Amino acid sequence: MRRVCACFLKSPAKTPPKHETQRVSKQTAGNQKSESASNNSEVMANSSGSQGTNIIQNHNFSGGLHSWHPNCCESWVVSAESGDCYAMVTNRKECWQGLEQDITSRVTPGSTYSVSACVGVSGSLQGSADVLATLRLEHQDSATTYKRIGITSVSKERWDKVEGSFSLSSMPNRVVFYLEGPSSGIDLLIKSVVITCQSANGKERVDREHIAAGDENIILNPIFDDGLKNWAGRGCKIVLHDSMADGKIVPQSGKYFVSATERTQTWNGIQQEVTGRLQRKLAYEVTALVRIFGNNVSSTDVRITLWTQTPDLREQYIGVANVQATDKDWTQMQGKFLLNGSPSKVIIYIEGPPAGTDILVNSLSVKHAAKAAPSPPPVIQNPAFGVNIIGNSDLDNGTNEWFPLGNCTLSVRAGSPHILPSSARDSLGPHEPLSGSYILATNRTQTWMGPAQMITDKLKLFLTYQVSAWVRIGSGASGPQNINVALGVDNQWVNGGQVEANDDRWHELSGSFRIEKQPSKVMVYIQGPAPGVDLMVAGVQIFPVDRQARFNHLKHLTDKLRKRDVVLKFSGADSSSLVGATVIVKQTQNSFPFGSCISRTNIDNEDFVDFFVKNFNWAVFGNELKWYWTEPQQGNFNYRDADEMLDLCKSHGIETRGHCIFWEVESTVQSWVRSLNNNDLMSAVQNRLNGLLSRYKGKFSHYDVNNEMLHGSFYQGRLGKDIRANMFKTANQLDPSATLFVNDYHVEDGCDTKSCPEGYIEHILGLQEQGAPVGGIGIQGHIDNPVGPITNSALDKLGILGLPIWFTELDVSSVNEYVRADDLEVMLREAFAHPAVDGIMLWGFWELFMSRDNAHLVNAEGDVNEAGKRYLALRKEWSSHAHGHVNEQGEYTFRGFHGTYDVLIVTSSKRTTKSIVVDKGESPLVVPISL
Repeated sequence: MRRVCACFLKSPAKTPPKHETQRVSKQTAGNQKSESASNNSEVMANSSGSQGTNIIQNHNFSGGLHSWHPNCCESWVVSAESGDCYAMVTNRKECWQGLEQDITSRVTPGSTYSVSACVGVSGSLQGSADVLATLRLEHQDSATTYKRIGITSVSKERWDKVEGSFSLSSMPNRVVFYLEGPSSGIDLLIKSVVITCQSANGKERVDREHIAAGDENIILNPIFDDGLKNWAGRGCKIVLHDSMADGKIVPQSGKYFVSATERTQTWNGIQQEVTGRLQRKLAYEVTALVRIFGNNVSSTDVRITLWTQTPDLREQYIGVANVQATDKDWTQMQGKFLLNGSPSKVIIYIEGPPAGTDILVNSLSVKHAAKAAPSPPPVIQNPAFGVNIIGNSDLDNGTNEWFPLGNCTLSVRAGSPHILPSSARDSLGPHEPLSGSYILATNRTQTWMGPAQMITDKLKLFLTYQVSAWVRIGSGASGPQNINVALGVDNQWVNGGQVEANDDRWHELSGSFRIEKQPSKVMVYIQGPAPGVDLMVAGVQIFPVDRQARFNHLKHLTDKLRKRDVVLKFSGADSSSLVGATVIVKQTQNSFPFGSCISRTNIDNEDFVDFFVKNFNWAVFGNELKWYWTEPQQGNFNYRDADEMLDLCKSHGIETRGHCIFWEVESTVQSWVRSLNNNDLMSAVQNRLNGLLSRYKGKFSHYDVNNEMLHGSFYQGRLGKDIRANMFKTANQLDPSATLFVNDYHVEDGCDTKSCPEGYIEHILGLQEQGAPVGGIGIQGHIDNPVGPITNSALDKLGILGLPIWFTELDVSSVNEYVRADDLEVMLREAFAHPAVDGIMLWGFWELFMSRDNAHLVNAEGDVNEAGKRYLALRKEWSSHAHGHVNEQGEYTFRGFHGTYDVLIVTSSKRTTKSIVVDKGESPLVVPISL
């Protein structure tokens, strides 16, 4: 693969000593010298990558061209009058041709390397030429990629330095460093190259080559062969046993186990200090054999926790694993963790059961985690998109294929809608009318009773199925009734969608599901209303959705919504020299907000920060701004974490959302707040508002004022109906520049009657009627099996309020990375194509630092997985580049996404770069550019 060099940056040149000419050695492509054994010591010396060690072999060409190879050109070494040597690269036909060296064995992911090369040019050159330092990254199963390190502009008879730095988030098969850049026919001169590994600011090297997965257990005395050596009780006593309970409890492995006894707190247990035995930015797998004993507790939660303390005494508790342990047998625990920073003290311990219950531990292992092979993409034969798998859905054959679940009675009646529900119409397109017949379920004595059907043999793994039905309740209901399409998958309940019915009209029910493991039995059934309430069901549709067909439609909508025609009008130069001039347009930033959740510990990991700042332009803090974090005990404040995260975002030009001022769900409210009487609680709420918004006035663009009000009522229940609106009013008074949001979950997926779009609209209108300055609608977006038309329908409904909608906490989850990537693409495309959506925030992207398992885009040690690659591909698709020539009217036109662009104009006499902004607008944007 050939690349074209585009070189725009300029830097001043420096004067070198004279350099002329004695040929020392010559090398051409195709006649490369083999590496001699005499330089093995140099390879070994450099392989450690210690700070200050140059990893480039033969860096000043004193050994001729040893270790260097020309790239499709010729090269030789000459000596200057001073006795110094330098390489001359000649017979260059393309700008990418130069001199290269393979450095694969001398670099590792997670380290940062500084590059400095002394370079010059020679030949028929007017003015200066650009010289680039570049990495070529060759991957086994994907295309070769290139990483630019640095660039400088060099004039003849002057040496200059090209400088920069690089780091690798993952290790390719081959890493090649090379120098390139000048136009064809220009000779490239190289005097020296220095690449050193930085270790300042905690950026030490992590040598993964010598830490194979499954290597040595870092736990000392892991099966207690040496008694209690290296172990200690954590607030309790520990005792060594070979058996307990009259021989009924014996070790599952080895000869001994340990009990943590006389426990008076849940955090009491058994611990071992592992300081100095863990490497940062490595993933570790933890396994343990545990059980419980005593206090009449037969089953309880047992947890493995990692406690760390930094040199500045900052503490962190990392939940590693948890399991329901029993007093009947040994249970295996398993989990993973990763340290972003370099703590001064680390302790691993096992805790959890209630006071008085002993924890028994048979073994504990902590090893470098093996990298799991990604799941292959699902292969689905004949998916039959849009085909209903429900038999006799129109009831032409009575209740054939249907059966009553429980002892209710089913019959067929007429009088239901003849049209499909709207979201099903959006997916299926033109469709035959429904029959108008419905199933009536009577004599229901349990909520789960209703019509059912077996669909085991009709389902295919990994397909996303959309669920659609008309439902209605009979008379006799005492209030609103939930109606749910459910699936029994090997006796596990799966939610296929639900709706609340509160009157005698037909309601649209929508939802979705996916099966990823082969079941032995799958039953679909409709349930929900209270016993004694009749249930009516019509037009049940369950069909696999064609996502690609939907994507094509969304691409068209996106082009109309997020792009604009641009006319560049050039002036200020001789018109004859301007016509035909080359124009290169490159988007440098998309103005649409794509953000992510981050945590304080994440920013100690340079690899995390590097991916974050390159691929996101907004941030939200996972916990560090929540009240339970900033004031865990009354009067004990912690704003330090949020301050440091804000500083990072500000330094990279990243805007921030404030999440959240309050959280309405009682279980998330810290105990000291819950214990206050109502008067003191009101004062504490006011103090929270004053303290937070005064401290950060103007620094957060958004605030989620009172999180999840559709799912909680702590503050409203304690302080009255007006408190919610008053929170908004006070926040607006304290920081008028911030947009104030409501924020809730399951709004977009049809699976939660508490937060359906209609209920969210009613909630927002109620706040506004009380004078609350609600400025935006937050949809969290923790979604499973997304179906585009269902999400789009929710956005359409909420869009009538005229407020900006943001997906504030988007994540999707699947063990299969390809399915996860598909789910993510559904949500990103639906949001980006909808006119009411103004921003998308992911709820994290790095493995082990997300609230949901199997939701990450980047694996723990920095490898971008299939979901991450899909995200990056979409960001690239939504970035515009164009090139062409100025026409006879002195114009160049293109259509591009909204955002900031660099425009390079190349005439016969000069190159000029201008920056422009393409903002929203329906008419073409005319941009005058004076040259």
